[in-house]
Amino acid sequence: MHSFFFHFFKKNLFSICLSFLLVSCTVYTKTHFNSLTTTSNCNHEAPYSYTENEMPKPLYMLQLDSAILKRFTLPSLNAANAIGILPKLEELFQLKMQQKSNYTTEQQLNILSLEQQIQQRINIASLEVASTASEMDCEEERADQVGNYLMGKIDDAKTKLTVGTIAFDALGAISAGILLINGHSGNATEFIGIGTGLAEATLGVLILTKNKKVKFYHPRNALRDIWNGPAVSTIFPSSVWYFLNYKQPGKNEISLREQLVNKWVSFGQIAVKKPQQKEKVYALYFGNGGTYTAEQLSNRANMYDQLESYINLMKQDLRMLNVELEKLGK
Repeated sequence: MHSFFFHFFKKNLFSICLSFLLVSCTVYTKTHFNSLTTTSNCNHEAPYSYTENEMPKPLYMLQLDSAILKRFTLPSLNAANAIGILPKLEELFQLKMQQKSNYTTEQQLNILSLEQQIQQRINIASLEVASTASEMDCEEERADQVGNYLMGKIDDAKTKLTVGTIAFDALGAISAGILLINGHSGNATEFIGIGTGLAEATLGVLILTKNKKVKFYHPRNALRDIWNGPAVSTIFPSSVWYFLNYKQPGKNEISLREQLVNKWVSFGQIAVKKPQQKEKVYALYFGNGGTYTAEQLSNRANMYDQLESYINLMKQDLRMLNVELEKLGK
């Protein structure tokens, strides 16, 4: 009996360990998984197309009536400027400031028309914000879903490796026990002890280093525009892109876009321990895609969640603009 166990471990132990090693180093790909990792269904609109000249001029560059500055807050006026209704708002303000008793029929019709045009543009802008935010949310869920699935595969593999470690330990103990019972306490039991120890150590290393990866692509990459800060964007409508990039000069302010980038760097979301890996990491997150770990996919999802939150801040300014419009002339 002892001869059987001795020769089994001697001939097969390395092969068993090697097979575990080879299985652990696979990159997980499945046919039914490809549609989620290679293509995105998060955008159903054509890319935005506008020039830098078509972008709203920064609010601080415009000459505004001091009276309107007393009735509207700067965030409201900036929102109006972002969606292109500031001239109509100024015209409406001038009409509303006149005595109501002096309104002519033509003026009343003008006021009604301006109010309708302004409200319609606010509604459309709100839909643009919601649409853009929903795309960011969809991309977040896409990365999160793939990351969670990959993490499940990693946990499953670790469980199997743990069971394998326990099995090797038990098999070694049983083998050594049988040899001792049969009066064999020489090199055979020592070899079995060394062999099982080596197998357990190998499996232990595999458990600690288990890290499956997956190919994940994103040619339409909103994070790239946030990182690079181009003058115009094909992903964000001009109103949202203006809002994300606006900053008041001379007050040490930074734009929302710059705040996002600073957070990604400061909180280590795109931190790189080795300088030579920096460009590789940047290309992964802000390029067209590549090989991701589950942790990197989770990080990508978090970055999209933060971006979505910043976009939704524009809704607050649009709501404030609506509230201040209702109070106008009262």
